[in-house]
Amino acid sequence: MKKPYLNSIEYIRGVSMLGVVAIHIGAQYLMNPTPNINLIAIFEIVSRFSVPIFFFISAFGLFYKIDLSEKFDYGKFLRRRFKAVLLPYLMWSVFYILHDNFFYGSGIPAPSYAAEILFFGLAKYQLYFLVILIWFYLLMPLWIKIIKSLTPLKFAVIFLLQIGFNYFSSYSVELFQFTQSLPEGSILKMFLQWRLNYLILHYVFIFLLGGILAVHSQKFFEWLAKNKKIVSAVFLAALTLHLGYFYFLVYAEKFDLMSAVNTAHQLSPTGFLYTIAASIFLFMLFENFSFNETARAGLSLLGKNSYFVYLFHPLAIAYLDLGLKKLGLVMTAANAIILYVLTVLISLGAGYVLMPLRQK
Repeated sequence: MKKPYLNSIEYIRGVSMLGVVAIHIGAQYLMNPTPNINLIAIFEIVSRFSVPIFFFISAFGLFYKIDLSEKFDYGKFLRRRFKAVLLPYLMWSVFYILHDNFFYGSGIPAPSYAAEILFFGLAKYQLYFLVILIWFYLLMPLWIKIIKSLTPLKFAVIFLLQIGFNYFSSYSVELFQFTQSLPEGSILKMFLQWRLNYLILHYVFIFLLGGILAVHSQKFFEWLAKNKKIVSAVFLAALTLHLGYFYFLVYAEKFDLMSAVNTAHQLSPTGFLYTIAASIFLFMLFENFSFNETARAGLSLLGKNSYFVYLFHPLAIAYLDLGLKKLGLVMTAANAIILYVLTVLISLGAGYVLMPLRQK
């Protein structure tokens, strides 16, 4: 029996896309010698759920459609997913390599370096997400097997292992020193240096969470409807904790804003908990609260175009930033907000103009 279409998945994609753009605008705003700490917190900390939640939504969408009692057609699955992800990834990677050669004079990479760029998603700063997603797709039979045999105890163990692994990968001084000690050009150093760009172990729990909730979607949605206040309270507590960690680093530990942002990221313990809480909260919000027609149309517009905006928005940021410099304008808080709004609008507009090509 075919399950009903979930507008909430589309809406969450749209909200998450806005968060991804915010993170990258925040990186531009951090170039200001005296940025507003609260605006940085919104751009770089509040939005931190937006990358890992895409893995949650991807898994939810996949397992929502899959009947685990039937045989999984791996070949058909890969053909459809690679058409939707691998081909756009390769095309946009080549485009950004050529564009950045023209825009920045970065040059055309040699074949060996081009292979490194494509394998690790280095053609542009947002493309690594697709590399990780492709690895999740390649291992889909493994995720199906795990989901079928998953028990609450096993899931709790995976939860604890995820926190431990992410903490080690993010904060281990020994790992950093070992990586730095390796000779330049060595394969091991390359794989360790770019581990965040391909290693799916950083996001296994959030992917499996999306999968297991999709398999039990009816019970999940019923639970959300009965526990709206609890879900909201947990989300606010997780957000407060994550923001508190950021402000603690700045005011108590005397971190500069760049270091604080790079420490309080989505793989930190507070960022990890915040991602889980945000994932469940947004589902609760969009499944249990009614929105007027204008709001639904706006959310649908963002969701339907989220993939294109994700791929395109670095272009908008680059040229808008160039325009600011040409005009002699500093990246103030007001200009950062304007840059954010214009980036979203220009990316959506480009998606509309290019719609005929996107549909081929």
